[in-house]
Amino acid sequence: MDIFVVEGGRRLEGSITVGGAKNAAVAIIPAAILSGDICRIENLPTISDVSVISQILVQLGAKVTQISDSVIEIDAREVNCTQVSQELARNMRASYYMLGALLGRFSRAKVPMPGGCYFGVRPIDQHLKGFEALGAKTGLRDGVISLTAPDGLKGARIQLDVVSVGATINLMLGAVRAEGLTIIERAAREPHIVDLANFLNSMGADVRGAGTETIKIRGVKEMHGTTYSIIPDQIEAGTYMIAAAATGGDVMIQNIIPKHMESISRKLVEMGAEVYEYDDAIRVTRSGPLRACNVLTMPHPGFPTDMQPQMAVLMSIAEGVSTITEGVWENRFQYVSELVKLGVDAEVQGRVATFRGVERLKGAHVKATDLRGGAAMVIAALISEGETTIREIYHIERGYEQLIDKLVAVGAAIHRRTVPNDYE
Repeated sequence: MDIFVVEGGRRLEGSITVGGAKNAAVAIIPAAILSGDICRIENLPTISDVSVISQILVQLGAKVTQISDSVIEIDAREVNCTQVSQELARNMRASYYMLGALLGRFSRAKVPMPGGCYFGVRPIDQHLKGFEALGAKTGLRDGVISLTAPDGLKGARIQLDVVSVGATINLMLGAVRAEGLTIIERAAREPHIVDLANFLNSMGADVRGAGTETIKIRGVKEMHGTTYSIIPDQIEAGTYMIAAAATGGDVMIQNIIPKHMESISRKLVEMGAEVYEYDDAIRVTRSGPLRACNVLTMPHPGFPTDMQPQMAVLMSIAEGVSTITEGVWENRFQYVSELVKLGVDAEVQGRVATFRGVERLKGAHVKATDLRGGAAMVIAALISEGETTIREIYHIERGYEQLIDKLVAVGAAIHRRTVPNDYE
């Protein structure tokens, strides 16, 4: 297996360019099926999740051509299968977006329950409730979700019981070719939902209100191909912002949308970092001590749940006592036990984690428990004395492109090593 080896104690200084948004990419690639045409998608991140979702499209009959590292062309004209394989679906959570895309185009879909990071029970009842409102019959057998709409999909008013990014996206995909008007209430408002709406509209859809709590979609009979560039990755940018603050560095993070970073920037300033905004970049630096703070994760525009493990590392070396209250998932603190191996003083009770700042962390053998928890391990390793090894790095590579190259370019000492599977 491959591991990351990090020699800590180095200040990060320089410039990092952020790639395309993972969460937008894994929704937009399935959406290309709805066009029944050729779509060119640009600014894609070079990550394993993009590779897997592209393989799923190929399995369904699409032609996917890699134009460059960040550009693919999807020809969906010959898609002739509506069942996703178990082997591919289990590799990522976002495989369930094939439900909405296939249902929207073919009025039927069969998709296995998805894989990806585990944060406790992550039900898809809101997805199924919405599909049923659109006229689909739903079923679950042997771990496979089946949807059929023999009379086609019909527009409907759908009120989600909870704010759900996944359900909002899936219902948008299904509704764009449904007959009549669909209104999604209590919709999620994340930047990648707006990006998906813009992509769908560029293919001829009629989606309005994305980015608000109410999305209105008037179905169209036909859609067409397009060329579209994905937004920058908010979470990748936030991860490097926190790494800069943690190491007492000075890093310019480029190719970002500063407005998307506001909740993260506010907390960094509160903790003692300096944050400077430019048109498409943010500079983060720190020379003084870090101060404790409290964070409550919430749906957008609140503090992102995908940034709480990284923030936990910053809290672990801040003066005083900090807390994170997880407002989205009930079991997202699995990574904390790994941070403790590095010397972090933390306690978890239910949805609340408490961190008492320590003077220094020390290198150890740790593992990535999930994608963002893995990013936290990397940041913690960068500020630990001595050498840290990180196992199960495949989690990290699901969402961070060229991580080693980007960190080495700003002064980090990190490399990949292949070791025996029983390595401890």
